[in-house]
Amino acid sequence: MSRKILRLIVVGAMLVAAATLGACRDTGKDGEGRLFEISGRLVVFNYRLARATFVVTLRPLQPMEEGQVAVASFQNPAGGEPLIVEQKIWPKLGKVSLESPALSCIVKDKPYAISISIKDANGAILQKIDTTLMSTQDQSVLPDRPLVIDQLYTPNPELAGHPDGKLPGAPKPDCSKAG
Repeated sequence: MSRKILRLIVVGAMLVAAATLGACRDTGKDGEGRLFEISGRLVVFNYRLARATFVVTLRPLQPMEEGQVAVASFQNPAGGEPLIVEQKIWPKLGKVSLESPALSCIVKDKPYAISISIKDANGAILQKIDTTLMSTQDQSVLPDRPLVIDQLYTPNPELAGHPDGKLPGAPKPDCSKAG
């Protein structure tokens, strides 16, 4: 008889534990309806090409559907209108990378706003993501001209005698409208 009672107690404890664990599941609205989350964001300084870009990577939280598009609006460090990039979402890829056009006037430790909309095949917005990113360097670290001129890494003849890529008297970008 004591074995039956002990079994009932153990089974009852297991049922209580299972019910408790089931109740711990995330049922809040925090993750509800989210299709993507940001898995990376950075400023890329490509010294070889003498250009800088913003890159944001999204990780899918749910299966992606055909026809979805990510539209990113990058704050323009030089001022003026935001830079818009539209990227098709490929359902079989494990991530979505959004890269801005070439930028100028990037300032170290200044937050730049990025707004991303995920749209369905009909253009309806499924999710909005707002974030910022900051650079640990400013634009002055880039050379004035690309260091190489082709895929064979042929040195740029304009930079002969200037291995750092800095040309005396080279025009600098107009950053007067930068905010």
